[in-house]
Amino acid sequence: MALPLAPIAGALLRYGAVAAIAYAAANRARPRRLDPETEAAMDQMPEGAAIGHAPGQLNATGRWRRQLRLGPHGPGMEIDLSAIGRFRIRKTA
Repeated sequence: MALPLAPIAGALLRYGAVAAIAYAAANRARPRRLDPETEAAMDQMPEGAAIGHAPGQLNATGRWRRQLRLGPHGPGMEIDLSAIGRFRIRKTA
């Protein structure tokens, strides 16, 4: 039984386009200075997602940390994704 090539070609084209965009973005990124206060705030965030509010604003935080290892004694890598967001609306004169 022959494999239909149209769905396979479409998927390869789609993933190839995503990979090309990611590669181009990584090459255009410029190195910048890390702010120690921001790094400390990201490190102190608890794992998980939280949403809160204050008068006139909505705050959200999220953190996801995982360790990946190839085999029981193989090389490992830690992934730490964290984000802080604020949405504020103010009246101006």
